[in-house]
Amino acid sequence: MEKRLILRGLLAGAVGGVLAFVFARILAEPLIQQAIDYEDGRSHALGEGHEHEVFSRAIQENVGIGAALILFGVAMGALYAVAYAICVGRVGRVKARPLALLLAAAAFTGFFLVPFLKYPTNPPAVGNGETIGLRSSLYLILTGASVVLMILATWLGRRLQPRFGTWNAALLAVGAYVLAIAVLFALLPNLGDLAANKELHQSTETPKPLTDADGKILFPGFPADLLYQFRLYAVGAQLLLWGAIGLVFGPLAERLLEAPRVAERPAVPVRAS
Repeated sequence: MEKRLILRGLLAGAVGGVLAFVFARILAEPLIQQAIDYEDGRSHALGEGHEHEVFSRAIQENVGIGAALILFGVAMGALYAVAYAICVGRVGRVKARPLALLLAAAAFTGFFLVPFLKYPTNPPAVGNGETIGLRSSLYLILTGASVVLMILATWLGRRLQPRFGTWNAALLAVGAYVLAIAVLFALLPNLGDLAANKELHQSTETPKPLTDADGKILFPGFPADLLYQFRLYAVGAQLLLWGAIGLVFGPLAERLLEAPRVAERPAVPVRAS
């Protein structure tokens, strides 16, 4: 049973990855090109040389992002199916399709949305090159903590259910999760407060305008609209990915889980006329 669920999770993840790729290719890739153009212009203004690309932009925006999103979708689909198999029969009398959607929403929130609120996705040119390693570590720490806290909140809700009822127990569990995440947000540093950025006397990783000694702007700062649109589309791509996983996986799991029940039903005797 578990293996068959995982195979269905792989299929659902692949479908979600393809949809996310189409979305990103149409909407996000033009923004990435604008960010690259900004980065090249800023480097030229600073008198820095242009780094040679190992892969052309055509390869990056088609094969690169496509393979990355599809493989990511497949991997997330497999993990999602494992989590689904664990939840079946352990989260109350929730049917196959609603459970698939609830789990997809939880995965979107825990894996992406919560870490995104603290450390949002950035386009090229945004981010200090000296903080890449630290930024990656902080993001992974927050993602792992978010998933663990969500699992603990689910366990807490199950423990509180007999005493407070399903609805109140769910509210208490969600409240505990939000409170724990808020404390974690307060403890983890903001990216602008990292030592490498303080040395540059700036409290943000978004490039500020280049100015001369008299304060005249030589090159503008990174466009706020471009940064906003890129992050908005990043959320959209992930929402599409996890939504597709939940919608595709639900009917497949329902057929698999309901089939044994149909087979076990006793035959109705035919009365002689």
